[in-house]
Amino acid sequence: MNTKHCAVDGWVDAIPVPGPRDTVTFDLVVRPADIDALDDDAPDTVITCTSGDPRITHELLNGIQPGDLLRATGTLVQPPTPGEHARLTVDALEVLDTALVPVLREMVLDRYGDYVVIFNGDTDAVPVFTAHGQWVGLADNPDAIAPLIDIHERVNGGDA
Repeated sequence: MNTKHCAVDGWVDAIPVPGPRDTVTFDLVVRPADIDALDDDAPDTVITCTSGDPRITHELLNGIQPGDLLRATGTLVQPPTPGEHARLTVDALEVLDTALVPVLREMVLDRYGDYVVIFNGDTDAVPVFTAHGQWVGLADNPDAIAPLIDIHERVNGGDA
């Protein structure tokens, strides 16, 4: 088996996943330095990474999101068969850059105590209902949700 101690810079492809015996697994998408020399349709190199270090595991499960640029240092094992991903056992991790905050693109339901609001990425207006489905009103923007709920509770005696 061919192994090498190295550092790899790459973007996190998906949310890291907890594994057996307090480990974590994640994929890094690595692009070569001479990316301009490659064909536009050349596939990205994906390296599957694992770590059992408690500090690295905690950071990956609590602070890393898809799109973050990381430098992972550890022992790289070449895949046993062509076409499989190389595997890197990570013993040091550095965040080089964070991904942008995701932009809301779809509808999302959220609870405000006894109230339900619906966020829609296409508009600032936020429909507000009680948890039982009674219409409360339309907040002009997310900052107007709390005042709308306060008014509803004063008018209706605080019962949602």
